[in-house]
Amino acid sequence: MCLGIPGLVEEILNSEPLERSARVRFGGISKEINIAFVPTAAIGDYVIVHVGFAISVINESEAKRVFRYLEEIGDLEDLE
Repeated sequence: MCLGIPGLVEEILNSEPLERSARVRFGGISKEINIAFVPTAAIGDYVIVHVGFAISVINESEAKRVFRYLEEIGDLEDLE
């Protein structure tokens, strides 16, 4: 099964269109993520990330709902 995880964009690292990347926080960890597929993503936005690529921007309430669900099923620890 494939699963996209929400993360918070903390910093834009590269703004070149095809190489656009950002530091994205997932719970207690941060990772460098390619955000070329979501050109409107900005610092403070939540994005859905799948295998290192942000694939969509979502609102904060939706991101928190997904985090609550992951916490309930015990998969949130796997992100750390």
